[in-house]
Amino acid sequence: NIEEDPEEVIIDFKKARVMDSSGAEAIDALTEKYKKAGKKLTLRHLSEDCKKTLKTAGPFCTYEEDDPTYKVAHDV
Repeated sequence: NIEEDPEEVIIDFKKARVMDSSGAEAIDALTEKYKKAGKKLTLRHLSEDCKKTLKTAGPFCTYEEDDPTYKVAHDV
């Protein structure tokens, strides 16, 4: 339950990959829920391509030297 989460939440994707646009959509939907709840959300270790795919969550992403490099499959 997002309402019960701490005021500041960090989701680290270091050991995960967003494979396609449905994964990016899920991250955007989750980000929207945290925004509506007034929580501070930070998303770490997403690839540059993934960050470009995000519509809502982009501003919540960090940019770090050790961010992974991988492509996200897009719907055509």
